[in-house]
Amino acid sequence: MNIKLIDAAEVIRSKNSGPYELTFDIIFREWETFQLFCDKKLIGKELIAQLYNIPQEKVINVIEFKPAKAIKATIERPMASGELGETDVYGAQQHAPLLGLEFEV
Repeated sequence: MNIKLIDAAEVIRSKNSGPYELTFDIIFREWETFQLFCDKKLIGKELIAQLYNIPQEKVINVIEFKPAKAIKATIERPMASGELGETDVYGAQQHAPLLGLEFEV
């Protein structure tokens, strides 16, 4: 069975976590699906590093936040928020690579 992340999650978003970090929130619709993703460790540092084409060391953390049925990942920003040449000051458009994810479970 395949599950598309965009179908399993109610919210997929990105935001600044300070001027030098980006955080991605994946908030699941159903507890069972959230638990499945956690049990199988489907979203981890390796996947986030691959999606964002960064070394795994630049993935600060991937956290399962049970009270919100959420998985949160934080990475180092490639450029500081507001730095000359930076195109997304709020980090609100960086979640796009997550939208195409599909998992075989």
